[in-house]
Amino acid sequence: MKQLLNRVYGWKKRIQRLLLPSVMVILASLLFATSASATGVYEIPTITSGEHTWVVDQAEVISRLNEGKISSTLENLANQTGNEVRIVTVRRLDYGETPESFTKALFEKWFPTKEAQANQTILMIDTVTNGGAIITGDKVKSLLPDETAVSVASETLTAPLRSGNKYNQAFLDASDRLVAVLSGEPDPGPPQIADNVQVEGTFKKAEETDKGNATAWVIGLLIAATIIPMATYYIYQVFQPSSNG
Repeated sequence: MKQLLNRVYGWKKRIQRLLLPSVMVILASLLFATSASATGVYEIPTITSGEHTWVVDQAEVISRLNEGKISSTLENLANQTGNEVRIVTVRRLDYGETPESFTKALFEKWFPTKEAQANQTILMIDTVTNGGAIITGDKVKSLLPDETAVSVASETLTAPLRSGNKYNQAFLDASDRLVAVLSGEPDPGPPQIADNVQVEGTFKKAEETDKGNATAWVIGLLIAATIIPMATYYIYQVFQPSSNG
């Protein structure tokens, strides 16, 4: 018995030595893949004030057609008012980074001085968590106060995402609202979310139907379990040969 236990222990140690390198390789690969897919501020191309780049779609969630529409709208806004809006998407943020910290760092990278920041707005989203953030310059705040800016990022942008990750619709809605406000027009406000009221019908629900069928089967089986033995006994008594024969 002792020899058998020693042999089993030896095989266990041998298997551990064989599996440990493979496990380490798999873990390292997963860690590398996760870190490789994360996006840091340093990976975003540099944009300066006045540059005609309005959409940086690193996550590739906006179609070319809609990217063109959004870019054209933001270009017209910049030409008419001097207010510039950039939209940024990333798939995943670096470890410890939040949408707010990322957007603030990007804002300072692109526009390092107060003068450069004054008329700028960056709207950003991380598509893994669908977390959004917005940063605005000092002059923008007179038209787009922080409360409205937060509403754009947390309501207008996210409403289409809650109903099926509709990124194109999300950025079209957000850019339209930003353009309206930054053009001095009345704020159209966040989208109205319709309540899905469940109207109680007269039809049975699927689970109710299933329960009814199950009950019928149980009753039927109980009846059968009672009647069949009685019928069998009766038939046996009827056709049993007479003992007087």
